[in-house]
Amino acid sequence: MATAIKLSSVFIKDAKPYADAMHRSVPKQIEYWARIGKIVEENPDLPFSMIQDILIGIEEVKAGKYSEYTFG
Repeated sequence: MATAIKLSSVFIKDAKPYADAMHRSVPKQIEYWARIGKIVEENPDLPFSMIQDILIGIEEVKAGKYSEYTFG
């Protein structure tokens, strides 16, 4: 469900270069930051690089790019 929210023009201007660099729209960049911020608050002991790796792993599984690990 989409909801309109008001954000400061300074915040939007700050997000634009990051959005451009990551090939995202400004709203998607802000959504990404919000998602990362939520994850960090819920998992304060995880480094950012591990959070990124976990998110990539989740998307790889969704795309069918995985294989079952065999122990031994």
